[in-house]
Amino acid sequence: MFHYQLEPRFSDTDALGHISNTALPVWFEEGRTPVFQIFHPSLDVKTWPLILARVEIDLMAQSYWDQTVEIRTGIGRIGNSSCRVIQQAFQGGQQIARGVAVLIHYDYSSQKSVPIPDEIRARLAEHSVDDA
Repeated sequence: MFHYQLEPRFSDTDALGHISNTALPVWFEEGRTPVFQIFHPSLDVKTWPLILARVEIDLMAQSYWDQTVEIRTGIGRIGNSSCRVIQQAFQGGQQIARGVAVLIHYDYSSQKSVPIPDEIRARLAEHSVDDA
């Protein structure tokens, strides 16, 4: 599992003083960077091998700008050409959100998904978490 800590910005808040629901997708994307590096260590967007197929986020508790947030990222089910990235956000010891993203190993020139190589599959499996 990967861990990433961030300090929410004041601009991440909404009119009620809570972290806006629009901040969580951005935070979770940042938390997926180590997964991106497994697929593509250089992170060069000119040769990018991934496409995002789905994102879902459950907001579980209120969160605030003046407290550190920890994003935990693991790998759920690994398919032939896709994987589920399971993420959680915690603030003050409480889980504030859970997210799932589906990444597709993708060839932009052919506009088709491609199988995940065994080496990458093995590295992803090292970060396996419960997918329930």
